[in-house]
Amino acid sequence: MSENSARSVTVERTGTGTGHFVATNTRGGTISFGTGSDTEFTPVELLLAALGGCTAVDVDLATTRHAEPDSFSVEVSGNKVNDELGNRLTDLAVTFTVTFPDGEGADRARTILPRAVKTSHDRLCTVSRTVEIGTPVTATVEDA
Repeated sequence: MSENSARSVTVERTGTGTGHFVATNTRGGTISFGTGSDTEFTPVELLLAALGGCTAVDVDLATTRHAEPDSFSVEVSGNKVNDELGNRLTDLAVTFTVTFPDGEGADRARTILPRAVKTSHDRLCTVSRTVEIGTPVTATVEDA
């Protein structure tokens, strides 16, 4: 593992009400989230956004080398279940809707779009690879 392989965020509770948090990355970026009692994203929605966002970045980099899209959206869905394995998501689906203008570069972008999506899913997207392969998560309590 190289020195640059570590990734981390810090999650802190915000305010005096329950269920509101902010995650901060090592570059100082923040995103607030909560329980879904208001417009804030829930952790499950953040996971869905991470799945779609990771592949979207890969696909955007591959296709925009050839043409700027007219539209680019990714819908990510799944079903939340509670069964003998606990709470989890099933039937995760990432669906791209991308259009390009007319032209030679756009034709190339349209041609490589399916391959770019497949390559991201099968090899490049850290988020979907981690979910599909499965990675143990360790949760501990540090002495205060």
